[in-house]
Amino acid sequence: MASFDFDQAEGLRRMLAGPKPRVFTFLSAASPEEKGAMMVNLGASLAQAGRDVLLVDACFGAEGIATRLNAIQGASLVQVAKRERGLDDVIQPMPQGFGVAALRRGVQKVIKDDDEQATRLDDAFGVLSTRADIVVVDAELDKDDAFIIPALAGTEIVVQVSNTPASITAAYTLIKRVNSQLGRRPFSILVTGASDKDAQLVYQNMAQAANRYLAVKLNSMGSVPADEHLKKAMHLGRAVVDAFPLAGASVAFRRLAGKFVLSDVATAG
Repeated sequence: MASFDFDQAEGLRRMLAGPKPRVFTFLSAASPEEKGAMMVNLGASLAQAGRDVLLVDACFGAEGIATRLNAIQGASLVQVAKRERGLDDVIQPMPQGFGVAALRRGVQKVIKDDDEQATRLDDAFGVLSTRADIVVVDAELDKDDAFIIPALAGTEIVVQVSNTPASITAAYTLIKRVNSQLGRRPFSILVTGASDKDAQLVYQNMAQAANRYLAVKLNSMGSVPADEHLKKAMHLGRAVVDAFPLAGASVAFRRLAGKFVLSDVATAG
């Protein structure tokens, strides 16, 4: 039987010893391939910037980051919540320089109406997040427009959108769904697969609509252009910032990582 109480005690010591980690929850309205490339390269860029980075797969289906990276051998947060495994078995180091953890494995189920399990999931996630400087969560909303890990509702939410009408509509719908569940709160927007000019137009149009119809403020996280080097790097099993450091996408990801690092420093101060 794993010692969950020990993990909780360790997490308490870590939280008392240092600044609270930054947790960014990503909701994607882009294709699974775009989402996977964004998460891998953002994680690698943050690692290159000297941050201890953890990607958490909190998805329901098979398109989560842990499955995409074939990081499916370790324990899951569901197992930790059930006191079947310890947190030491959850994080899997990846060659790109970051760690990966998964909410569940295979057919493991999360029972939403089980308040005790939800509390344990929150506790497990809270302790897990103390093991990194920056936590990036690959998340989805359930049929009730809620996060499967309740604690994610209190994190910084970033919506990924690409420069297509379908993606823009889907991104706006995600914002409406979260807004209906959690009430008014700010969101950050990351545009991928678009030039700086097109990305700015996407952001401005979404920000105006969100402000007018939802009274919601959107913040721009910047953009990443379409770049064939992204696909080449993924086929090589590497991050574009490592394989092709001078590519346009690499420059954009380093710029994006800089925003995360600067906000991390500001919070720590």
